[in-house]
Amino acid sequence: MTKLNELLIGLTIFFGIYGAITTRQIKHEVFEYFFFEIQILPIIMIIALGIYAVTTVLYRTLTFNDCKEAALELQTEIQEAKQDLKRKGFKFDE
Repeated sequence: MTKLNELLIGLTIFFGIYGAITTRQIKHEVFEYFFFEIQILPIIMIIALGIYAVTTVLYRTLTFNDCKEAALELQTEIQEAKQDLKRKGFKFDE
């Protein structure tokens, strides 16, 4: 099962139960007591998802590792390519 299928099944189950509670097809005193909170639950979940996404991106950006060896290797390959092109007659505007 793919992640998309898992997501769609989870959303279908959540909104099925959410719809049944908000249309009062499922009756319980707890649902009556917290009815307002249940009504705004999708908005709260969207806000929480946004906060999670922003913090994840910021954390991964701040903890990104530098690869100094790869950078040096890439710079030497660039220099070799420039020298090869100069031998073939290409002129650089540096």
